[in-house]
Amino acid sequence: MAQRGLIYAMALAGMVGCGSIGNLLEPDRVEYKSAGKAPSLEIPPDLTQLQRENRYAIPEANRGTATASGYTMQQSARPAATTTVAPASSADMRIERAGNQRWLVVKQAPEVLWPQIKDFWQDSGFLLVQETPQAGIMETDWAENRAKIPQDFIRNALGKALDSLYSTGERDKFRTRLERAADGSTEIYISHRGMQEVLVGAQKESTTWTPRPADPELEAEFLSRLMARIGSEEVRAKATVANAIAQPSRAKLVKSANGGYVEVDEGFDRAWRRVGLALDRVGFTVEDRDRTQGLYFVRYVDPDTDQKQNDKGFFSKLFTFGSNSDKAKTAPRYRVSVKGAGTSSQVAILNNDGRPETSQTADRILSLLNEQLK
Repeated sequence: MAQRGLIYAMALAGMVGCGSIGNLLEPDRVEYKSAGKAPSLEIPPDLTQLQRENRYAIPEANRGTATASGYTMQQSARPAATTTVAPASSADMRIERAGNQRWLVVKQAPEVLWPQIKDFWQDSGFLLVQETPQAGIMETDWAENRAKIPQDFIRNALGKALDSLYSTGERDKFRTRLERAADGSTEIYISHRGMQEVLVGAQKESTTWTPRPADPELEAEFLSRLMARIGSEEVRAKATVANAIAQPSRAKLVKSANGGYVEVDEGFDRAWRRVGLALDRVGFTVEDRDRTQGLYFVRYVDPDTDQKQNDKGFFSKLFTFGSNSDKAKTAPRYRVSVKGAGTSSQVAILNNDGRPETSQTADRILSLLNEQLK
């Protein structure tokens, strides 16, 4: 019996050997699997999912639904089936960088790039929960990077049959923003938000999801992959993103009697785009924007407004922040003002009536923006 067991063990090792070698050759793989489900596979409302699976579900209130109006917008943004879109050449793409923010500039119109970017995210293992072609925004569902799961002997031996038992304890989501430039090209911004599962309680008997900082390198990875998808060679795309010249810090927090502001050492056009990316990264709910007036209309969930909520409720509020959740929709509304003054710009916080906001909440928002704009 011992000999037979040894033979079985050797056979299992042989079957998984090739996969293990592949993993060693690609230690930094990115392989995402959405934490959500496709609309056609959602569990009916009268059924309850097993408790074992609930641990891995992100506590987000709104998962995105398919509507007739959404379908109409999607079809209007997609080119006709008979249209052939020529891939962009490497000469038509470049990476720009300011601080730890990078973005892709492509010499094509947003209408041409939109369906390509949508297919890119879906082929990368994500579900899309927000698609707004008019605003140039699409957002993925929370997803797990399965490549971070250790490829040990036991998991390889079991194969994919029990793969759902493994979890990294981390989830990521990405928002893509398309901005039309004056010369007809498109600026593409990818912002990351992350969450991680941590133990809580006196005996560490339960877990809760807490925010992780945005990962600029993960954003850069997907920018390079998007470049390759649009038309650049993969090696060239990775080198272009990696070698983008980093700029010195261009933002500082200034205190004043009117509540303070963030001074950005850039003109209005660049500052406007970077503020939009900063709001995406932090997770603000951007309800509207008026570029002519230099205003973003946002909602902000202040964690200090309800001192009686427990830790789980606190983190759940942060988790749904920036989504289409009820909490985000009813949160206080503010205006983020961007005013250019020659080669510099000022970013200030106004209340819903357009007057300067001098509360601690405004100071907190300015600190968050300043950290992203450095």
